[in-house]
Amino acid sequence: MGIHDGHRARLRRRFLENDLNGFADHEALELLLCYAIPQGDVNPLAHDLIERFGSLSGVFSAPVKMLAQVKGVGERTAVLLHLIPLISQKARLSELEREVVLNTREQVGAYLLELFSLERNETVYQICLDGKGKLLACKRLGEGSASAVTVDIRQLIQNAILCSAASVILAHNHPSGIALPSEDDWAVTNRVKAALASIDVRLEDHIVVADHDFVSFSESGYLL
Repeated sequence: MGIHDGHRARLRRRFLENDLNGFADHEALELLLCYAIPQGDVNPLAHDLIERFGSLSGVFSAPVKMLAQVKGVGERTAVLLHLIPLISQKARLSELEREVVLNTREQVGAYLLELFSLERNETVYQICLDGKGKLLACKRLGEGSASAVTVDIRQLIQNAILCSAASVILAHNHPSGIALPSEDDWAVTNRVKAALASIDVRLEDHIVVADHDFVSFSESGYLL
């Protein structure tokens, strides 16, 4: 038995008895690292990661390449750390998408807040709905810098046709944390609305998400 095996066993026992209740952030990360790195003391590495990326959330949202550059991590551990929140989000979205009907602003907002929860750059999604508001598909249209992204109108039209969508909700995020639409947002809305109208599909809404808030173009009275 190695010198650190007893400590690892105590961490596992604490988790089995109380889940993560009472665990500090670095201890929770340390427990995970125990399964990624079979031998050695990973406590200093857990501290180093949290200090370097600012928080436990910062560690999990860091790109694989940046994680792998930390001494003691390596690519396999970096992939595992990055994978954890993505799998968790995918599971939550799968539950939300199960026969989901997005026919109220509250339902749409809850879905989008989860969808954008891990996005760090400005990203655009297209939500395709049937005539009753049932979710047919959610398509990622593109990702840009932290302040800009280009909408591919051709791809948007193709998605709507392939899904036989009756309506579309356009959604993007503002990583700045301010959900107020910009002039570019208004311009894109007009372009998308006109393009969808050409194939007899309605632009149901354009929603801007920022942190835990969102702004609806439809609710503002702009989309009539």
